[in-house]
Amino acid sequence: MSAMTAEGRTVITIDGPAASGKSTVARLLADRLGIAYVSSGLLYRAATHVALRSNVELTDEEAVVTLLRSHEVALEPDPSGNRVRVDGVDVTAELHTDAIDVAVSTVARHARVRAWVTERLREVRGSFVIDGRDMGTAVFPQASVKFFLTADPEVRAARRAGERSGELRQVAERLRRRDEQDARQSAPAPDAIFLDTGPLTLEEVVERVLQDVRAALPLGAVER
Repeated sequence: MSAMTAEGRTVITIDGPAASGKSTVARLLADRLGIAYVSSGLLYRAATHVALRSNVELTDEEAVVTLLRSHEVALEPDPSGNRVRVDGVDVTAELHTDAIDVAVSTVARHARVRAWVTERLREVRGSFVIDGRDMGTAVFPQASVKFFLTADPEVRAARRAGERSGELRQVAERLRRRDEQDARQSAPAPDAIFLDTGPLTLEEVVERVLQDVRAALPLGAVER
């Protein structure tokens, strides 16, 4: 496994199904390593937000992509998190809703939407930790280290139920449908390190991932 990407920087990808903990782990890992955290999922959510706000048919790929090209959507990595601006307006707080949870997989299935997201992500400079599907395959195939976090649907549903409205059973069923949809569009990188987060605490997951990063990268390559 290469320690650096072709551009001479360190890129660490963290993939996994919804509510597997990938976003939280990615943020904490980036903080421990002293590099930026990039949330690819926010761009898909931003695309969905723009489409819903404009009442575009989500299954109409041409209409969605044309709409996206007509707006300036910017992802801004920040030490305290990521911000998303649409035409200069911060919409970050509007991207984690039940409506977007339900619709984002439909938007993300479009190949040209994924290409649009890839364009935006490849504009990010420097070293960073990034979470999201396809990150270690289509977007950053030469990433320094790749992870795939997973957990049983029931465990993930319990986590998501604490963040969203709705009964646990409903959340579990929604996650199963999301898993089925996402499985059709992407697969984990063959060289990804798999980790079941179900029986582990958040701190234990971060420590496991940090150990693997240290083993894969030259000593002191990215840590402050």
